[in-house]
Amino acid sequence: MKDHARILIVDDEPDMRLGLTETLQEEGYEVDAAGDGWAALEKVRSALFDLALVDLRMPGPDGMIVLDAIKRTSPETLVVVITGYATVESAVEAMKLGACDYLAKPFKLDQVRHVVRRAVEQKRLVDQNRRLRQEVEAYHRFEQFVGSSPRMQEVFRAIEKAAPTSSTVLIYGETGTGKELVARALHRRSRRAEGPFITVSCGAISEPLLESELFGHVKGAFTGAHADREGLFEAADGGTLFLDEIGDVPPAMQMKLLRALQEREVQRVGETRVRKVDCRLIAATHKDLPEETRVGRFREDLYYRLNVLTILIPPLRERKEDIPLLARHFLQKYGHEMGKGVPDAAPEALDLLTRYDWPGNVRELQNAIERAVILLDGPTLRPEHLPLDRAASEPGALATGMGGVGSAGSQKQAGTLTLEEMERRYILQVLHETSFHQSRAAEILGIGRRTLYRKIREYGIDLPAEEKGAGPE
Repeated sequence: MKDHARILIVDDEPDMRLGLTETLQEEGYEVDAAGDGWAALEKVRSALFDLALVDLRMPGPDGMIVLDAIKRTSPETLVVVITGYATVESAVEAMKLGACDYLAKPFKLDQVRHVVRRAVEQKRLVDQNRRLRQEVEAYHRFEQFVGSSPRMQEVFRAIEKAAPTSSTVLIYGETGTGKELVARALHRRSRRAEGPFITVSCGAISEPLLESELFGHVKGAFTGAHADREGLFEAADGGTLFLDEIGDVPPAMQMKLLRALQEREVQRVGETRVRKVDCRLIAATHKDLPEETRVGRFREDLYYRLNVLTILIPPLRERKEDIPLLARHFLQKYGHEMGKGVPDAAPEALDLLTRYDWPGNVRELQNAIERAVILLDGPTLRPEHLPLDRAASEPGALATGMGGVGSAGSQKQAGTLTLEEMERRYILQVLHETSFHQSRAAEILGIGRRTLYRKIREYGIDLPAEEKGAGPE
């Protein structure tokens, strides 16, 4: 690095500037010089330096101001301060502002060479460590994500841009697309990464309990409140709070949530005291919030408070080129977990997976691969191992383990079945396996309860009498 290190000398004494410039150029460094604070500030704005030697006493902006400007503009630039009025106070102040060393006038040129060599070596090690961290970060950057499609690359770039900020992020995506993974990636790459990551699904908690869950309560606030309890906003202090399915927050709670976001303070149920909180909020939803706002189901002011930065996760059907990558990823994961090594995937199996629309997105694909690996009895995943293909290619497949229950079209040959019929049969199979427990079936399928209910109606699937009219939760 020595031959390429770029050094800035800032001193109002011409002889001092010339002597330092010649000495350091002889050492092989690239040297620039400024005669006062104004010139130094201009050079710092227009170029990057590895090291700066800055005199503390100069006309105009003094060395402390120049030091502060350098560290603000280029934090990685090291600064050695030069002073003819060396005191403990000036040295301590310079170190607090970010100086790595200082030289007291008068000094010998050998002393300058030694200090500069040490600083340049320190800079070299810092740069080397930063590059190594960047390489490791690049390798693991999206280790929870699998995808090389242009749509997912857009998501990755959006995460990189949004993560370092403290702004609220609103994540849109269908069920099973990985909204929580995006939220966790934002947290891990933020300045709050060492703080807690707290997640709550707003749609899974009833309205009376949601307020207590988010804001906490005091003893005796309601029946069952046997002790004081902090809410999730307080638990996430110093970190990130992820509100999943924010579109399901009841209207009465939306106002309280808006106040918490605006004022950065919460009030526990049953308490008059206001508590300050410092957490970053990330929200996610599968709903069209602008439309929800238009029809009055979601507060407009809360929507604008949430919609600072937006990340849209594409459904799997819009990035089909990622399906083979995801399939191989899950084959490796479950192959290792089940002690079956890493199964290969036959081309016809990958083709079947790619042609399917995956209403449950990545979660449904993951569940399908897990079930397939359980059925796997060799080193290669074939169509007959896949739940969808079993339903399509084996007339009695749906009857297996279900007391012979099938459908009118179950005797069709595999080659004549459409993807819709394959999906219908797969849904029916899972419903039978769960005794028509729709919540459990939706979980296995990797889709939401409402999506399952809609598909039951679309495909004309007959439900037991006690299940008819149950509707979505």
